Amino acid sequence: MRNRLIDITEGSHPVLARHAKLRFDETRQRWVILVPERVLAPDDIAVEILQLCDGVRSVDAIIDTLAEKYVADRVLIATDVIAMLKDLAEKGFLAEAQDTKS
Repeated sequence: MRNRLIDITEGSHPVLARHAKLRFDETRQRWVILVPERVLAPDDIAVEILQLCDGVRSVDAIIDTLAEKYVADRVLIATDVIAMLKDLAEKGFLAEAQDTKS
């Protein structure tokens, strides 16, 4: 798989960009996204979404997983998930996962 910039849609397969790492920071006792010269501290819901961004699941599948887990309206979940992922993609934290065979 290789990374490229992503335009978030329900068919996207997001993955953290190569330069971004999601790690649990023992000092802060919270999850952070580490990028060169920056640290982003996402909230608990964002961390859960990011942990589902494995490059295999589509945004559609991520939304379905969260809607089922939280027994919530899929449309509301979709709106929030897509908005959050678009924001992170615009900042360069996410990329589209693609098979290098294509």
